[in-house]
Amino acid sequence: MSETQVKQQNTAAYYSQAVISFAVALGAVAIGIYHMEADAWVRAFLAVAVLYLTTSAFTLAKVVRDRQEAGQIVSRVDQARLEKLLAEHDPFQKL
Repeated sequence: MSETQVKQQNTAAYYSQAVISFAVALGAVAIGIYHMEADAWVRAFLAVAVLYLTTSAFTLAKVVRDRQEAGQIVSRVDQARLEKLLAEHDPFQKL
């Protein structure tokens, strides 16, 4: 009952696509705010809100990733303990 864990690796193309997509989305919002017909303080407020939302999204992604990695580490430790107990157990040993 051994489970092998496969570490998923992102390709360079996937990484590039994610970076380009993020840059295009952030650029489009910045251009939209810049060309918006509103007072400068309204545009500044929206720009700060977008920056805050962006940094919050990065922080959330990091927290979710860290929690997932911590769960995998605990799972691996528990699996190693179980395998050690099963390896040391001799069902034919006299009590």
